[in-house]
Amino acid sequence: MANNTTHPDQMYIEGLAENNSAIIQSIYKKFVPKVVSYIRNNSGDDDQAQDVVQEIMILLFNQAKAKKLQLSCPFDAYFFLLCKRKWLNELKKASNKGVTIDEDFLSSNEPTADLVSQTEAFDEKQQLFDAMFQKLGDKCQELLKLSFTIKSMEEVAEKLQVTYGYVRKKKSLCTGQLTQWIQEHSRFKSLKIT
Repeated sequence: MANNTTHPDQMYIEGLAENNSAIIQSIYKKFVPKVVSYIRNNSGDDDQAQDVVQEIMILLFNQAKAKKLQLSCPFDAYFFLLCKRKWLNELKKASNKGVTIDEDFLSSNEPTADLVSQTEAFDEKQQLFDAMFQKLGDKCQELLKLSFTIKSMEEVAEKLQVTYGYVRKKKSLCTGQLTQWIQEHSRFKSLKIT
């Protein structure tokens, strides 16, 4: 991205990362009605609109928590475009027909389009990781989940009631297997560009 300055609306992203209920309520009050209206006017209903909003909110929460989102445009434009593209993809899946995204909007709003592309790539990577993670055995999943939340491998070993050496070796094997499955997956090559 050419423009690296953070937009003042970054407060919404930070609020999501902190699970700040006032910020979340503000997002629902200020930005969601526009999305609901758009989906209602484009072959959808209130329930479908709420589903789209919920999926996008979870995606933004995950990306904000991973500290992978620096807003360089207004939150409103970014959020609306994410929801709009999600809805158009839902329509496309339901009808098996091509859905055209208004390229005029994208090209005239380049920072928003860049951010949306980054978020969609983040979502695809997260989905691939989650799918491959589920293929791991229960012991690997438990070990890796603990190592994501507890920084000290000694504490992880203590919690699992095994030796430190075992935890290090097992984590290496589990991580290696997960990495191999991700890299061998057909979607991996298309995700590497971002």
